[in-house]
Amino acid sequence: MSAPPAGYPAGLGRRLLSLLYETLLLAAVLLAGMVPLALLTGDWDVTLKRGLIQLSLLALAGLYFVWQWTHGGQTLAMKTWRIRLVAREGAALSTGRALRRYIWALVSVGLGGTGFAWALLDRERQFLHDRLAGTRIIFVPATTASPPPR
Repeated sequence: MSAPPAGYPAGLGRRLLSLLYETLLLAAVLLAGMVPLALLTGDWDVTLKRGLIQLSLLALAGLYFVWQWTHGGQTLAMKTWRIRLVAREGAALSTGRALRRYIWALVSVGLGGTGFAWALLDRERQFLHDRLAGTRIIFVPATTASPPPR
């Protein structure tokens, strides 16, 4: 069986495996981002500290994803699984569209992952946050590098 052509919608399995890998990478990013905040807020009131930490983690995750999606359309996990996030028309993502996708994905996660489960019902197997943000995830075929010159 041959690989799908470039620009073809990425399969659901490939997207879910990428998402699983993404959770591990995001955990590392958030853990590293927490160190300075923990040092700065060490003796603060627990209630204030908890709220600040939660908002900081959401902001850091948002910066991570929006930056990656607007600068090449791929996170490391997406590169590994050869998928790319593009606008519905196939163009690169604007910052606004990437931010909308991030916010809709947060809503999906907050509702128990229903936006991800939506892909099981969607005719194109898209996640709900991709539908709402006007994005789609496409397959990126492996590039074959030419052998070095002799």
